[in-house]
Amino acid sequence: MSGDYSLGEIAAYLGGELRGEAETRIIGLSTLQSAEEGQLSFLANPKYVKYLSGSQAEAVLLTTDNAKSFKGSCIIVRDPYLAYAQISAWFDTSQKKSPGVHATASIHTSATVADDVFIGPNVVVEAKVDIESGCHLEANTFVGAGSRIGANGFVGANVSIYHDVKIGSGAIIHSGAVVGADGFGIAPKPDGGWQKIHQIGGVTIGDDVEIGACTTIDRGALEDTRLGNGVKLDNHVQIAHNAIVGDYTALAAYSGLAGSAEVGSNCILAGDVCVVGHIRVCDNVQITARTLVTKSITEPGSYSSGATPLMTTAEWRRNSVRIGQLDKIARTVSKLNKE
Repeated sequence: MSGDYSLGEIAAYLGGELRGEAETRIIGLSTLQSAEEGQLSFLANPKYVKYLSGSQAEAVLLTTDNAKSFKGSCIIVRDPYLAYAQISAWFDTSQKKSPGVHATASIHTSATVADDVFIGPNVVVEAKVDIESGCHLEANTFVGAGSRIGANGFVGANVSIYHDVKIGSGAIIHSGAVVGADGFGIAPKPDGGWQKIHQIGGVTIGDDVEIGACTTIDRGALEDTRLGNGVKLDNHVQIAHNAIVGDYTALAAYSGLAGSAEVGSNCILAGDVCVVGHIRVCDNVQITARTLVTKSITEPGSYSSGATPLMTTAEWRRNSVRIGQLDKIARTVSKLNKE
């Protein structure tokens, strides 16, 4: 990633303490291991301390403790990872296209499209859609009737936004995502067949939400499926009909919420976490990878299960050790039985 800024500019923006020459130019970001002259790096994980002294980075984002023994240029900040995240926007090489509507785009006459939006090739915008100021819709995207995309939204190529989907400002929706498709609603018939339940709710999404590639958010059966402000969904996440995700909650890849599941605010669901339907996870919960959540969680904390029933992470770790001791215990019991 490239740009061209002085260390002084970067330190001032981050509110950090600069140790080094303010005029030094930074043209990119990199890891400690791969950094070269002119690049800024950071140390956020103790596992990478071993790379610090030998790094060729022009400067490094460090905590006060890590800066004590470092001889090179650095910017001392409270949280190097957050500082890296903040400055990464300066070095983003994504091409921002000039406002305009491509000749091959299809915009319904009743749609409202702000003057300063970009709409790429083969985009379809149906009736009574509202595309607000600063939005950017990449090629082959579809926006269904009655939907709204709030100001400064980015919608990647080949995204499908069905009808009656309301998206707040500052959204980022990556390629291949589907928002507002029918939820999995079927009722059994006496003869063994299935009756489709038409999904007549919509989807409501708050501000500053990011939706990863190939993620699906189903529309509600009766009421809307809802995502709060600041929600972050990784690639390949499934949000079923009428599920609710609270503000600032993050779901990693392959996680899924079944119908009418609710996850509170400020939660983290690691990869491949599954939450069964009609239960609630309270605020401030962390769930480790591959956990199956089969019951409501009412107390904040960290939870794990793997292939076992849900329990606290501390219990799970103790039991994991015990599982490894089962063979030894069985042999001991067998020996005692013979005596």
